[in-house]
Amino acid sequence: MSFLHALITFLAIEGTAAIGAGIAVLTGAGSGIGEGYLIGKALEGMARNPEMAGKLRTNMILGAALAETTGIYGLLIAILILFL
Repeated sequence: MSFLHALITFLAIEGTAAIGAGIAVLTGAGSGIGEGYLIGKALEGMARNPEMAGKLRTNMILGAALAETTGIYGLLIAILILFL
């Protein structure tokens, strides 16, 4: 195998890894949209029924934490793709 062929193969693999990492990071966009929708609807529910504000707030925080984990997992996968 010539040096040029080895170089092209290496660059193709690294380029594909960079594209994969970029796609993995896009999970953060979905996470942000989901959290915004979740918080908006929880605030709407609190405005309609103030007596349920405590229960809605607890569920909203739990849901936001679960939604945020998808973005964190996407970032973790991107870092693993780039550096391993």
